[in-house]
Amino acid sequence: MEHISAQELAGRLADKTKNSPVLLDVREPWEHETCHISGVILMPMQSVPERANELEPDAEIVCICHHGGRSMQVADFLERQGFSKVINLTGGVHAWAQEVDPAMPTY
Repeated sequence: MEHISAQELAGRLADKTKNSPVLLDVREPWEHETCHISGVILMPMQSVPERANELEPDAEIVCICHHGGRSMQVADFLERQGFSKVINLTGGVHAWAQEVDPAMPTY
């Protein structure tokens, strides 16, 4: 599994010469309502095993949670299911708020 920092992800998303990765937010709906990175797909961690078929196995997928722990578990699960380009956002949306978007609410 690869890891990406909030600043690296922001740079990737800003680079219009490259395809943006799928942003998979594995937090709970209330967390997503509090704050989220624009363009994410919300798929709470417990729903991933039954909903993984909604994702393209060859797509580049960045897994996102609050601090990076749950997303790392989901990324590991997806890799074991044959997904080939899975990346964990180190520090999660908390790092995004601190390093990229200071106006984003935190919890």
